[in-house]
Amino acid sequence: MELDVYTKDGKVSGQKVMLSPEIFEIEPNDHAIYQAVTTYQRNQRQGTHKTKTYGEVSGSGKKLWKQKHTGRARIGAVRSPLWKGGGTIFGPVPRDYSRQLPKQIRQLARKSALSYKAKDAAIKVVEDFTFDQPKTKEMVSILNVLELSGRKTLLLVSKADQAVWKSGRNIENLNIVEASKASTYELLDNQIVLIQKSAVEVLERTFA
Repeated sequence: MELDVYTKDGKVSGQKVMLSPEIFEIEPNDHAIYQAVTTYQRNQRQGTHKTKTYGEVSGSGKKLWKQKHTGRARIGAVRSPLWKGGGTIFGPVPRDYSRQLPKQIRQLARKSALSYKAKDAAIKVVEDFTFDQPKTKEMVSILNVLELSGRKTLLLVSKADQAVWKSGRNIENLNIVEASKASTYELLDNQIVLIQKSAVEVLERTFA
């Protein structure tokens, strides 16, 4: 697949980039995508949920009244789960939700996501650009001329660039990620994947 390279002024530069068919034109594997996305979402969970049990809530453990002959229901202590302020039965406790996928499945899922985007003509290549200092206004201008304003966009860069990242971090529909670190979830959770020209090679090298 061959794509035109756009300048940051929104014009076709005349250059073209060849996208590897082994990455951008495979038959997508939906199950691999499902596994990658659910694993990503699991790994975002903190797992810090916690409620106090009978042995952890405050209050005396003394029996409130004798077992029999009071005419009242038998009760052990004010910490009983049956009473207001008592402990919780089988409540949530801290746990680790993280899970790891085999590398082959992760790679297949990313290739499948990229192939879906290529099939839907949702990939755009732009020349490399940076800023002398963070300028959100300039980043917004680039998105406007590329006709991406208001569309949820993932910008893939070849390497960490603080000026570019800081210029785009306050733009509502823009996410900026290094090409080698883009997950399946991030690739799919955007309408357009905008790739800097040098990032194409970096992206393809991650599948080598």
